[in-house]
Amino acid sequence: MNSGPISPVNSGAETARLREQRPAEPAGASPPWLNVIGSRNLVTWLAAQQVSLAFTTYQAGKLLFLGRKPDQTLAVFERTFNRCMGLWASTDSQTLWMSARFQLWRFQNVLAEGQTAGDFDRLYVPRVGHTTGDIDVHDLAVDAAGRVVFVNTLFSCLATVSERFNFDVVWRPPFLSRVSAEDRCHLNGLALRDGQPRYVTLCGRTDVVDGWRDCRTNGGCVLDITTNDIVCDGLSMPHSPRWHGERLWLLEAGSGWLGYVDPSSGRFERLTFCGGYPRGLAIVGNHAVVGLSLPRHEPTFQGLPLEAELAQRNATPRCGLLVIDLHSGDVAHWVRIEGAVRELYDVVALPGVTRPKALGFVTDEIQHNVWFEEHGQASHWTAAPSSTK
Repeated sequence: MNSGPISPVNSGAETARLREQRPAEPAGASPPWLNVIGSRNLVTWLAAQQVSLAFTTYQAGKLLFLGRKPDQTLAVFERTFNRCMGLWASTDSQTLWMSARFQLWRFQNVLAEGQTAGDFDRLYVPRVGHTTGDIDVHDLAVDAAGRVVFVNTLFSCLATVSERFNFDVVWRPPFLSRVSAEDRCHLNGLALRDGQPRYVTLCGRTDVVDGWRDCRTNGGCVLDITTNDIVCDGLSMPHSPRWHGERLWLLEAGSGWLGYVDPSSGRFERLTFCGGYPRGLAIVGNHAVVGLSLPRHEPTFQGLPLEAELAQRNATPRCGLLVIDLHSGDVAHWVRIEGAVRELYDVVALPGVTRPKALGFVTDEIQHNVWFEEHGQASHWTAAPSSTK
Protein backbone atom coordinates (compact mmCIF):
# COMPACT_ATOMS: atom_id res chain seq x y z
CA MET A 1 0.00 0.00 0.00
CA ASN A 2 2.06 2.89 -1.26
CA SER A 3 1.31 6.53 -1.88
CA GLY A 4 0.12 7.55 -5.32
CA PRO A 5 1.38 10.38 -7.51
CA ILE A 6 1.03 14.01 -6.47
CA SER A 7 -0.32 16.53 -8.92
CA PRO A 8 -1.00 20.27 -8.55
CA VAL A 9 -4.54 21.58 -8.25
CA ASN A 10 -5.94 25.00 -9.06
CA SER A 11 -5.70 26.42 -5.54
CA GLY A 12 -1.92 26.09 -5.50
CA ALA A 13 -2.30 23.17 -3.11
CA GLU A 14 -1.15 19.67 -3.96
CA THR A 15 -2.92 16.34 -3.70
CA ALA A 16 -1.67 12.85 -2.90
CA ARG A 17 -4.03 10.12 -4.07
CA LEU A 18 -3.74 6.74 -2.39
CA ARG A 19 -4.87 3.55 -4.08
CA GLU A 20 -5.54 0.37 -2.16
CA GLN A 21 -2.88 -2.14 -3.19
CA ARG A 22 -3.67 -5.73 -2.32
CA PRO A 23 -1.08 -8.52 -2.39
CA ALA A 24 -2.58 -10.22 -5.45
CA GLU A 25 -3.29 -7.07 -7.46
CA PRO A 26 -0.99 -4.76 -9.43
CA ALA A 27 -0.50 -1.22 -8.16
CA GLY A 28 -3.16 1.17 -9.45
CA ALA A 29 -5.69 -1.59 -10.13
CA SER A 30 -8.27 -0.06 -7.81
CA PRO A 31 -9.50 3.56 -7.74
CA PRO A 32 -8.10 6.06 -5.22
CA TRP A 33 -9.64 5.60 -1.79
CA LEU A 34 -8.12 8.71 -0.24
CA ASN A 35 -7.10 12.22 -1.32
CA VAL A 36 -4.66 14.12 0.89
CA ILE A 37 -4.55 17.80 -0.08
CA GLY A 38 -1.86 20.04 1.37
CA SER A 39 -1.84 23.84 1.38
CA ARG A 40 0.53 25.58 -1.00
CA ASN A 41 3.38 26.20 1.46
CA LEU A 42 2.97 23.09 3.62
CA VAL A 43 5.94 21.26 2.11
CA THR A 44 8.08 24.39 2.48
CA TRP A 45 7.19 24.48 6.17
CA LEU A 46 8.00 20.77 6.61
CA ALA A 47 11.39 21.39 4.96
CA ALA A 48 12.14 24.48 7.04
CA GLN A 49 11.30 22.65 10.26
CA GLN A 50 13.07 19.47 9.11
CA VAL A 51 10.09 17.43 10.29
CA SER A 52 7.62 14.82 9.10
CA LEU A 53 4.28 13.91 10.67
CA ALA A 54 2.60 10.66 11.64
CA PHE A 55 -1.09 10.32 12.49
CA THR A 56 -3.72 7.67 13.12
CA THR A 57 -7.30 7.00 12.12
CA TYR A 58 -9.04 4.29 14.12
CA GLN A 59 -12.17 4.68 11.98
CA ALA A 60 -10.29 3.51 8.86
CA GLY A 61 -7.59 1.54 10.72
CA LYS A 62 -4.60 3.37 9.24
CA LEU A 63 -1.24 4.69 10.39
CA LEU A 64 -0.30 7.49 7.99
CA PHE A 65 2.96 9.37 7.41
CA LEU A 66 3.32 12.80 5.82
CA GLY A 67 6.71 13.80 4.43
CA ARG A 68 8.53 15.12 1.37
CA LYS A 69 9.63 13.52 -1.87
CA PRO A 70 13.04 14.34 -3.42
CA ASP A 71 11.34 16.82 -5.77
CA GLN A 72 9.92 18.59 -2.70
CA THR A 73 6.34 17.53 -3.25
CA LEU A 74 4.08 15.98 -0.64
CA ALA A 75 4.65 12.31 0.23
CA VAL A 76 1.98 10.20 1.95
CA PHE A 77 2.46 6.63 3.14
CA GLU A 78 0.07 4.34 5.00
CA ARG A 79 -0.17 0.98 6.70
CA THR A 80 -3.15 -0.89 8.10
CA PHE A 81 -3.58 -1.56 11.83
CA ASN A 82 -6.92 -2.40 13.40
CA ARG A 83 -8.32 0.55 15.39
CA CYS A 84 -4.99 2.34 15.81
CA MET A 85 -5.24 5.39 18.09
CA GLY A 86 -2.59 6.67 20.50
CA LEU A 87 0.86 7.59 19.13
CA TRP A 88 4.15 8.53 20.75
CA ALA A 89 7.50 9.28 19.08
CA SER A 90 10.94 9.52 20.68
CA THR A 91 12.74 12.84 20.35
CA ASP A 92 15.30 11.26 18.00
CA SER A 93 12.51 9.77 15.83
CA GLN A 94 13.95 6.27 16.19
CA THR A 95 11.04 4.74 18.11
CA LEU A 96 7.27 4.86 17.76
CA TRP A 97 4.63 3.48 20.11
CA MET A 98 1.07 2.98 18.89
CA SER A 99 -2.08 1.53 20.38
CA ALA A 100 -4.29 -0.83 18.36
CA ARG A 101 -7.51 -2.68 19.13
CA PHE A 102 -6.04 -5.12 21.66
CA GLN A 103 -2.29 -4.47 21.55
CA LEU A 104 0.39 -1.84 22.04
CA TRP A 105 3.05 -1.86 19.33
CA ARG A 106 6.63 -0.62 19.57
CA PHE A 107 8.15 0.25 16.18
CA GLN A 108 11.87 0.68 15.67
CA ASN A 109 13.66 2.41 12.83
CA VAL A 110 16.06 -0.09 11.20
CA LEU A 111 17.95 2.38 8.99
CA ALA A 112 21.31 3.67 10.16
CA GLU A 113 22.11 7.38 10.14
CA GLY A 114 22.48 8.50 6.54
CA GLN A 115 21.07 5.23 5.19
CA THR A 116 17.95 5.19 3.03
CA ALA A 117 15.48 2.65 1.70
CA GLY A 118 14.81 4.07 -1.73
CA ASP A 119 13.64 7.62 -1.06
CA PHE A 120 12.75 6.87 2.59
CA ASP A 121 15.02 7.87 5.47
CA ARG A 122 13.06 6.10 8.22
CA LEU A 123 11.72 2.55 8.08
CA TYR A 124 9.70 1.66 11.16
CA VAL A 125 9.29 -2.06 11.85
CA PRO A 126 6.93 -3.40 14.55
CA ARG A 127 9.27 -5.14 16.99
CA VAL A 128 7.29 -5.69 20.19
CA GLY A 129 3.57 -6.17 20.70
CA HIS A 130 2.01 -6.13 24.18
CA THR A 131 -1.41 -7.76 24.40
CA THR A 132 -3.68 -5.51 26.44
CA GLY A 133 -7.06 -6.84 25.39
CA ASP A 134 -9.73 -4.58 23.89
CA ILE A 135 -9.55 -1.88 26.58
CA ASP A 136 -9.91 1.19 24.31
CA VAL A 137 -6.43 2.67 24.78
CA HIS A 138 -6.34 6.38 23.92
CA ASP A 139 -3.27 8.59 24.58
CA LEU A 140 0.07 7.04 25.48
CA ALA A 141 3.56 8.26 26.34
CA VAL A 142 6.95 7.00 27.48
CA ASP A 143 8.25 8.60 30.68
CA ALA A 144 11.81 9.56 31.55
CA ALA A 145 12.49 6.08 32.94
CA GLY A 146 11.45 4.43 29.68
CA ARG A 147 8.12 3.17 31.05
CA VAL A 148 5.19 3.28 28.64
CA VAL A 149 2.09 4.74 30.27
CA PHE A 150 -1.27 4.71 28.52
CA VAL A 151 -4.83 5.86 29.06
CA ASN A 152 -6.97 2.79 29.66
CA THR A 153 -10.30 4.35 28.76
CA LEU A 154 -12.50 1.29 29.28
CA PHE A 155 -11.21 0.86 32.86
CA SER A 156 -10.96 4.65 33.52
CA CYS A 157 -7.33 4.58 34.66
CA LEU A 158 -3.73 5.15 33.66
CA ALA A 159 -1.90 1.89 33.13
CA THR A 160 1.37 0.38 32.02
CA VAL A 161 2.34 -2.93 30.43
CA SER A 162 2.75 -6.05 32.53
CA GLU A 163 4.94 -9.11 32.06
CA ARG A 164 2.19 -11.33 33.41
CA PHE A 165 -1.14 -9.53 33.00
CA ASN A 166 -2.82 -7.38 30.37
CA PHE A 167 -1.96 -4.21 32.28
CA ASP A 168 -0.96 -2.79 35.65
CA VAL A 169 -2.89 0.17 37.08
CA VAL A 170 -0.73 3.30 37.59
CA TRP A 171 -3.42 5.79 38.71
CA ARG A 172 -7.16 6.21 38.78
CA PRO A 173 -9.34 9.30 39.31
CA PRO A 174 -10.10 9.93 43.00
CA PHE A 175 -13.86 10.07 42.43
CA LEU A 176 -14.00 6.49 41.14
CA SER A 177 -15.04 3.90 43.69
CA ARG A 178 -13.27 1.10 41.83
CA VAL A 179 -11.58 0.11 38.59
CA SER A 180 -14.14 -1.53 36.34
CA ALA A 181 -14.69 -2.06 32.60
CA GLU A 182 -17.45 0.56 32.41
CA ASP A 183 -15.89 3.69 30.83
CA ARG A 184 -17.36 5.76 33.64
CA CYS A 185 -15.61 9.10 32.93
CA HIS A 186 -14.13 8.67 29.44
CA LEU A 187 -10.55 9.32 30.50
CA ASN A 188 -8.74 10.03 27.21
CA GLY A 189 -5.76 12.41 27.31
CA LEU A 190 -2.31 12.30 28.94
CA ALA A 191 0.43 14.93 29.19
CA LEU A 192 3.94 14.50 30.52
CA ARG A 193 5.71 17.29 32.39
CA ASP A 194 9.44 17.04 33.09
CA GLY A 195 9.34 13.48 31.79
CA GLN A 196 6.61 12.31 34.18
CA PRO A 197 2.87 11.71 33.71
CA ARG A 198 1.21 14.83 35.10
CA TYR A 199 -2.09 15.85 33.49
CA VAL A 200 -5.09 13.93 32.19
CA THR A 201 -8.32 14.93 30.49
CA LEU A 202 -11.70 13.30 30.94
CA CYS A 203 -15.24 14.03 29.78
CA GLY A 204 -17.20 13.75 33.04
CA ARG A 205 -16.52 13.13 36.74
CA THR A 206 -19.04 10.32 37.06
CA ASP A 207 -18.89 7.02 38.94
CA VAL A 208 -21.53 5.09 36.98
CA VAL A 209 -21.26 3.06 33.80
CA ASP A 210 -21.01 5.29 30.68
CA GLY A 211 -22.03 8.26 32.84
CA TRP A 212 -19.79 10.71 30.98
CA ARG A 213 -22.21 10.90 28.05
CA ASP A 214 -24.56 12.98 30.20
CA CYS A 215 -21.72 15.50 30.79
CA ARG A 216 -20.64 16.05 27.20
CA THR A 217 -21.37 19.76 26.93
CA ASN A 218 -19.63 21.12 30.04
CA GLY A 219 -18.64 18.29 32.41
CA GLY A 220 -15.08 17.74 31.17
CA CYS A 221 -11.99 18.62 33.17
CA VAL A 222 -8.21 18.42 33.52
CA LEU A 223 -6.71 16.70 36.57
CA ASP A 224 -3.20 16.91 38.01
CA ILE A 225 -2.49 13.28 38.87
CA THR A 226 0.26 14.17 41.34
CA THR A 227 -2.19 16.03 43.60
CA ASN A 228 -5.60 14.86 42.27
CA ASP A 229 -6.52 18.55 41.99
CA ILE A 230 -8.81 19.85 39.25
CA VAL A 231 -6.71 22.13 37.06
CA CYS A 232 -9.55 23.23 34.78
CA ASP A 233 -13.21 22.25 34.50
CA GLY A 234 -16.42 23.19 32.68
CA LEU A 235 -14.99 21.80 29.42
CA SER A 236 -16.77 20.09 26.56
CA MET A 237 -15.04 16.79 25.76
CA PRO A 238 -11.40 17.89 26.30
CA HIS A 239 -8.64 15.92 24.55
CA SER A 240 -4.90 15.84 23.88
CA PRO A 241 -3.29 17.80 26.75
CA ARG A 242 0.33 18.76 26.00
CA TRP A 243 2.82 20.65 28.17
CA HIS A 244 4.86 23.11 26.12
CA GLY A 245 6.49 26.46 26.80
CA GLU A 246 5.40 26.42 30.47
CA ARG A 247 1.78 26.14 29.35
CA LEU A 248 -0.73 23.33 29.32
CA TRP A 249 -2.23 23.24 25.84
CA LEU A 250 -5.30 21.17 25.01
CA LEU A 251 -8.18 20.73 22.60
CA GLU A 252 -11.77 21.31 23.66
CA ALA A 253 -13.13 18.89 21.09
CA GLY A 254 -16.77 19.52 21.95
CA SER A 255 -16.50 23.18 20.96
CA GLY A 256 -13.77 22.90 18.32
CA TRP A 257 -11.17 25.13 20.00
CA LEU A 258 -7.42 24.92 20.60
CA GLY A 259 -6.34 26.76 23.72
CA TYR A 260 -4.41 26.63 26.96
CA VAL A 261 -5.13 26.62 30.69
CA ASP A 262 -4.43 29.86 32.52
CA PRO A 263 -2.57 28.69 35.68
CA SER A 264 -3.78 31.60 37.82
CA SER A 265 -7.49 31.38 37.04
CA GLY A 266 -7.80 27.77 35.94
CA ARG A 267 -9.76 28.95 32.91
CA PHE A 268 -9.48 27.55 29.41
CA GLU A 269 -8.23 30.38 27.20
CA ARG A 270 -9.29 29.89 23.60
CA LEU A 271 -6.77 30.58 20.84
CA THR A 272 -8.05 29.14 17.53
CA PHE A 273 -11.32 27.66 16.31
CA CYS A 274 -10.39 24.59 14.30
CA GLY A 275 -13.42 24.05 12.07
CA GLY A 276 -14.01 20.42 13.02
CA TYR A 277 -13.84 17.98 15.93
CA PRO A 278 -10.20 18.32 17.10
CA ARG A 279 -8.18 15.44 18.55
CA GLY A 280 -4.44 14.89 18.35
CA LEU A 281 -1.96 17.66 19.14
CA ALA A 282 1.77 17.93 18.41
CA ILE A 283 3.96 20.99 19.01
CA VAL A 284 6.61 21.86 16.41
CA GLY A 285 8.57 24.97 17.37
CA ASN A 286 6.03 27.78 17.64
CA HIS A 287 3.35 25.83 15.83
CA ALA A 288 0.68 23.38 16.93
CA VAL A 289 -0.32 20.55 14.61
CA VAL A 290 -3.96 19.66 15.28
CA GLY A 291 -5.87 16.65 13.98
CA LEU A 292 -9.44 17.27 12.77
CA SER A 293 -12.34 14.84 12.45
CA LEU A 294 -15.82 15.08 11.03
CA PRO A 295 -18.46 14.92 13.79
CA ARG A 296 -20.39 11.67 13.83
CA HIS A 297 -24.13 11.62 13.26
CA GLU A 298 -24.95 9.90 16.52
CA PRO A 299 -26.30 11.08 19.90
CA THR A 300 -22.86 11.33 21.54
CA PHE A 301 -21.76 13.99 19.06
CA GLN A 302 -25.08 15.81 18.63
CA GLY A 303 -25.95 18.94 20.58
CA LEU A 304 -22.33 19.86 21.28
CA PRO A 305 -21.22 23.53 21.26
CA LEU A 306 -19.31 22.70 18.07
CA GLU A 307 -22.58 22.73 16.11
CA ALA A 308 -23.31 26.33 17.07
CA GLU A 309 -19.70 27.39 16.43
CA LEU A 310 -19.84 25.98 12.91
CA ALA A 311 -23.28 27.47 12.20
CA GLN A 312 -22.15 30.90 13.41
CA ARG A 313 -19.35 30.84 10.81
CA ASN A 314 -21.44 29.20 8.07
CA ALA A 315 -18.73 26.54 8.01
CA THR A 316 -18.67 22.89 6.99
CA PRO A 317 -16.53 20.64 9.23
CA ARG A 318 -13.42 19.09 7.73
CA CYS A 319 -11.14 16.14 8.32
CA GLY A 320 -7.39 16.76 8.18
CA LEU A 321 -4.59 18.61 9.94
CA LEU A 322 -4.06 22.26 10.86
CA VAL A 323 -0.71 23.93 11.52
CA ILE A 324 -1.45 26.82 13.88
CA ASP A 325 0.86 29.68 14.86
CA LEU A 326 0.87 29.67 18.67
CA HIS A 327 1.69 33.39 18.81
CA SER A 328 -1.03 34.75 16.53
CA GLY A 329 -3.51 31.88 16.50
CA ASP A 330 -3.56 31.96 12.69
CA VAL A 331 -3.77 28.78 10.63
CA ALA A 332 -0.45 28.85 8.79
CA HIS A 333 -0.84 25.58 6.83
CA TRP A 334 -3.41 22.84 6.43
CA VAL A 335 -4.01 19.32 5.20
CA ARG A 336 -7.44 18.28 3.95
CA ILE A 337 -8.29 14.57 3.90
CA GLU A 338 -11.08 13.38 1.64
CA GLY A 339 -12.39 9.90 0.92
CA ALA A 340 -12.55 6.89 3.21
CA VAL A 341 -10.99 8.61 6.24
CA ARG A 342 -13.41 10.76 8.25
CA GLU A 343 -11.89 10.71 11.75
CA LEU A 344 -8.35 11.10 13.10
CA TYR A 345 -7.19 10.42 16.63
CA ASP A 346 -3.55 11.30 17.27
CA VAL A 347 -0.66 13.07 15.57
CA VAL A 348 3.07 13.22 16.38
CA ALA A 349 6.03 15.09 14.92
CA LEU A 350 9.11 13.24 13.63
CA PRO A 351 12.04 15.69 13.89
CA GLY A 352 14.92 15.25 11.46
CA VAL A 353 12.89 12.99 9.17
CA THR A 354 12.25 13.71 5.49
CA ARG A 355 10.15 10.77 4.33
CA PRO A 356 9.13 7.93 6.70
CA LYS A 357 7.53 4.57 6.02
CA ALA A 358 6.65 1.45 8.03
CA LEU A 359 6.09 -2.25 7.60
CA GLY A 360 2.69 -3.72 8.36
CA PHE A 361 0.98 -7.10 8.27
CA VAL A 362 -1.23 -6.95 5.17
CA THR A 363 1.47 -7.80 2.63
CA ASP A 364 4.37 -10.25 3.09
CA GLU A 365 7.12 -7.61 3.34
CA ILE A 366 7.52 -8.20 7.04
CA GLN A 367 8.11 -11.93 6.45
CA HIS A 368 10.80 -11.51 3.83
CA ASN A 369 12.85 -8.60 5.21
CA VAL A 370 15.29 -9.50 7.98
CA TRP A 371 17.77 -7.21 9.74
CA PHE A 372 20.47 -8.47 12.08
CA GLU A 373 23.69 -7.35 13.71
CA GLU A 374 27.02 -9.13 14.18
CA HIS A 375 29.99 -7.57 15.94
CA GLY A 376 28.39 -4.14 15.66
CA GLN A 377 27.81 -4.45 11.92
CA ALA A 378 24.19 -4.28 10.75
CA SER A 379 23.03 -6.35 7.79
CA HIS A 380 19.79 -6.70 5.84
CA TRP A 381 18.51 -9.79 4.03
CA THR A 382 15.56 -9.87 1.63
CA ALA A 383 14.09 -13.16 0.53
CA ALA A 384 13.36 -13.70 -3.12
CA PRO A 385 9.61 -13.75 -3.83
CA SER A 386 8.18 -17.25 -3.87
CA SER A 387 6.77 -18.55 -7.14
CA THR A 388 3.04 -18.98 -7.46
CA LYS A 389 1.28 -21.46 -9.71
